[in-house]
Amino acid sequence: MSSRRRRLATLLVLYVVLSFCLFCCATSCRRHERQPNSRLVADDMGRKVWVAQAPKRLISLAPSVTEILFALGLGDRVVGVTTYCDYPADAAAIEKVGDTQKPNLEKIISLKPDLVVISTASQLEEFVGNLENLGVPVYVNNPTDLRSLLDSIQRIADVAGVAESGRTLVNDLRSRVEEVHTRVAGLDRPRVLLVLGSEPLITAGGGTFISDLITEAGGESISADQKTDYPLFSLETALARRPEVIFLQAGGERLPNQFSDSPAVRAGRVYQLEDAILLRPGPRIVNGLEQVARKLHPEAFAISFRAASRD
Repeated sequence: MSSRRRRLATLLVLYVVLSFCLFCCATSCRRHERQPNSRLVADDMGRKVWVAQAPKRLISLAPSVTEILFALGLGDRVVGVTTYCDYPADAAAIEKVGDTQKPNLEKIISLKPDLVVISTASQLEEFVGNLENLGVPVYVNNPTDLRSLLDSIQRIADVAGVAESGRTLVNDLRSRVEEVHTRVAGLDRPRVLLVLGSEPLITAGGGTFISDLITEAGGESISADQKTDYPLFSLETALARRPEVIFLQAGGERLPNQFSDSPAVRAGRVYQLEDAILLRPGPRIVNGLEQVARKLHPEAFAISFRAASRD
C-alpha cells in the first residue's frame, strides 16, 4: 500500500472514531438533559429521571404496569403495551411493542412516548440504556411486596400527574388489606404449599410476592425459607412439612399422587387460584389476597358471606 493510501486509511479511521465519540457525547448529554416543562423524579430503583409534568403518551412494558395505569384512569394515555398485556379488555386494542423479554425498540420510538414504564422483572439493563440514550425517559417499577406495591402505585400516579387518583386508589386498596388483617388477626396460621409445577415440583421462595401474600393472608408458606424465587422443591421435603392447605394454578398441572395422605388433601383443602391475579404486582393482587385469606380462614369471613346472601 502506498504512503498516500495509508494516510487516507488513517484519516478514515480517525474520522470514524471521532464521529463515534461525538455520537456518544451527544446521546449522553441528551440522556441527562432537562427537557422544557419537566421535573426530576426518582423511580423504584432510586434512579433519577427527567419526566414531563404530565406525560401524555405512555408505554407499558409489563402486564402489571398496564393494570396500574388503567386503574389510575390513564388508559387513554397508553399508546403501547406488550403482547402479554391482556387486562383490562381495553388493553387489547392498544398498539403492541413486542413481549416483555424482547420489546421492539424501533416500534417504541415510532410511537413517540413521553414516558416508558417498565418492570425490572422483565426488562434488560441494556434496553433501558438504549431508550435513554435516544432521549426517552424510562421509569422503573420494582415493588418487592404488597406494602411496597401500594407505595409504588402512588409514585406512578405522582409521576403521571394524577396524584389525587393515586391516593383514592391506594386508600381503597389499603383499606381492603387492613380488613383482611383485622379478620385473620390472632388466628392459627395453616401451613401452605403453592404448586406452580408438579414435574418437577416448583413452588415460590420467601422473596416472592405470592409468599408475602400468603403471610399477609394469615398463612405460613412451607417454602418461605427458600432463597430462590421459584425453586425446585423435592416431594420428600414438601411432604415432610405436612402442608395443611395446597394452592394450585387454575388450569395448571394436577397435584402429584404422593400428596394423597397429606393433611391438606385429607381435609379437602386443595384449591385453584388464578395466577394472573396472584403473580402480577398490580392492583388486582389485593383481590388475590382476599381470595387466599378466604380459603385459609373461611370462618373469619363467614359473617360477610351470610350478610351478602341476605341482600
